[in-house]
Amino acid sequence: MKPFTSISNSIVVRFIAAGLFSAALMGGAHAQQSGLPINAAASVNGVIITNDMVEQGIKAAISQGQKDSPELRKVVIEKFIEVLLLSQQAEKDGLANSERANTQLAMIRQNYLADLELSTYMSKNPITDADVQAEYNKELASLGPQGMIVEYKVSDIAVASEADAQAALARIKKGEAFDKVAKSVSLAPNKVQGGAVGWIQPGQIAPQLSSVLISLAKGQVSPAPVQVQQGWYLIKLEDKKSTKPPSFEQAKQAIRSGMMQRKQFEFLSQIAKDAKIVVQ
Repeated sequence: MKPFTSISNSIVVRFIAAGLFSAALMGGAHAQQSGLPINAAASVNGVIITNDMVEQGIKAAISQGQKDSPELRKVVIEKFIEVLLLSQQAEKDGLANSERANTQLAMIRQNYLADLELSTYMSKNPITDADVQAEYNKELASLGPQGMIVEYKVSDIAVASEADAQAALARIKKGEAFDKVAKSVSLAPNKVQGGAVGWIQPGQIAPQLSSVLISLAKGQVSPAPVQVQQGWYLIKLEDKKSTKPPSFEQAKQAIRSGMMQRKQFEFLSQIAKDAKIVVQ
């Protein structure tokens, strides 16, 4: 689960990209900067733009590829001023209390609070370097004595019933191409590619499928339909390869990201258990 984008970041980056602020307008703003509070970078009709807000905007711009510089700070302040001018005008025009505005503001608030909750949880439950090293060692151990990553190039056909799967398998056994049958009957989105899935590792699919997959020879189709929660499957092993696993330095960032996503998902699942969720 990816973290939600904060409202300050999205607004600043969007307006930096747009570049709409005029030099004449900024000249008027500079003339009114005297007498600001210590932590204020600017104000618009008495509404303060704090230095903390500007720093967040600069960080957001840098994360989007901008280079830190005094000019960037000036641009960020200009864009905050523009946002305030437009939002204040929207208030004057009666847009702030419209149904559209209330809906969007509610969504922005919810996204920000969700982002804040996740970041707070992760700061209290950090993934340490030792955790990442332990996960790497665990993954290495799972590769077996040869210590190689085995990947399988797979195609599949997904249908709703065993009868449909048996009918598709009968067509393949009679000599019809797997990809043609997939395009004809599969319910999965990859039917348009003839059922092509691409390169996967056994741990990335359901155990019922992985146990069949590793027993197949190159070019072979599963001898019988396989049932999983989503339906009935036929799988074909297109190719197979073994590669040397990456070093810890090469893999640690990806491992940390995966562990973070898993921890966040577990936290969300824990919250959901105690919630009353009704879907129409």
